[in-house]
Amino acid sequence: MRPSTARLMNSPIHLTDLVFPQVSRLIHRTRLVFIHLDNVLAFAKRDREGRVDGYLTAYLPDECLLLFLRKGEAVNAAAITPTGRQVLNIGEALRRMRTEVERGELMYCTAPLEQLAWMYRSCAGEVEPRDIDAAQPEALFPSLQDGRVTGVLELITDGHVSYLRIDEGRFVRGYFCDKPDDQPVPRYVEGLFHRKPDGRPPTMTASVFPAIDDLPAQASAALVSTYRELYWRIVDGVEREFPGDGRRRADAARAALEPGHPALALLAVPRLNEIPDAVVQPDDLVTALSDWVRLFLEPVEVMMPGTAPKVLQVATWEHRYVLQAAGFYRGMPWPVTW
Repeated sequence: MRPSTARLMNSPIHLTDLVFPQVSRLIHRTRLVFIHLDNVLAFAKRDREGRVDGYLTAYLPDECLLLFLRKGEAVNAAAITPTGRQVLNIGEALRRMRTEVERGELMYCTAPLEQLAWMYRSCAGEVEPRDIDAAQPEALFPSLQDGRVTGVLELITDGHVSYLRIDEGRFVRGYFCDKPDDQPVPRYVEGLFHRKPDGRPPTMTASVFPAIDDLPAQASAALVSTYRELYWRIVDGVEREFPGDGRRRADAARAALEPGHPALALLAVPRLNEIPDAVVQPDDLVTALSDWVRLFLEPVEVMMPGTAPKVLQVATWEHRYVLQAAGFYRGMPWPVTW
């Protein structure tokens, strides 16, 4: 297999050289063709030992994919490419892995949830590049203190990634790639700057981004499909009461709210059409559906009092427990009784 030449954006570091901190490796770096991906993802469902926090790293010819797992369940994904980083739909990430089984490699590692959140955040938003001089390790922390930097410092040395939590320029805690447990952090960081055997300095890059405490979870394809079905059941309920007018009102309400609720574009996909891949969180689905329902049903309730709770009761009956747990009914101006 010919090695990939894809590099980290604005850096000579190859994407195939990226290695992230880990507590343990459940699968060492292995050709994807030898991995049964579905069995790996179902590990947590079959075995208690699989209910761990961790990540899969897939090294593909033109990108490095990260699949984040909470208690063994895939909850989010991201891609690192030569042109940047982005959050990726889980289904799309898995399709890319399956497409490149002949040329790709995979590694499965466990890691603390906080580290996973930082790894996700490094791909999910803007980061601030930091100048770093590999020949002056003593200048790193004074520069952070002078700038009163707060956030997470991502430090990559020859592909080895470390994360340092910084508060007002002072180190708080971190996660380090291949650091021995008994090695002090200052000595480890100093070692990252050591020259190579041929005398060349290491290849280093650094950036800072805001710290987050939790790893966001994408809405599953099944959950998106459920909310899409609820959307159309509510439209059908109004259409029965106002033949020829329900769909028009639904489209008008959606068009008015869609700029602030991108998830509505997924909910409004016709039933016979396949829902496109998109990154959306469960709370976004609930908020989008709630706001749309209020805007859609309020004029209907004015014209025919009692219609709104009746439509909601019939349309959401099968999924009422899911909606109750999500707080959907608390946002409705009409009480729905069962």
